[in-house]
Amino acid sequence: MSHHDQVRRFYDQIWNIPDLEAIPLVVHPDLTFRGSLGTECRGHREFADYVRSVSGSLSSYRCDVQHVIVEGDSAAARMTFSGQHTGVFLGHAPTGRAVSWSGAAFFRFEDDLVRDLWVLGDLQALLAQLAVEVAG
Repeated sequence: MSHHDQVRRFYDQIWNIPDLEAIPLVVHPDLTFRGSLGTECRGHREFADYVRSVSGSLSSYRCDVQHVIVEGDSAAARMTFSGQHTGVFLGHAPTGRAVSWSGAAFFRFEDDLVRDLWVLGDLQALLAQLAVEVAG
């Protein structure tokens, strides 16, 4: 499978379904990960816990990939993250509102698996959506 396909599989299967059983098929056992929310983790178990945490706070969570660039054993992707704020998230009580923010991810592959991943996100835009008070 190409690195381009692995990037799409990473988001489609692990995040958009989410199917945590796909983690060993896509992610290296010694993964180093820094998520757009600032969380750092290593390996399958910690990464699965992170996926559960985000999916538990944002129902219908999605990562929609707009563009992927591959060079050698590395890839970069531009995407939009979105979900329904239904659980405590980044210290904010559930609002029930839809939220979305832009991001970019930088992948390094080893043995055709995601070995290192650093994700950046527009947290200022996300936090502004979480903090907005509903008039009433």
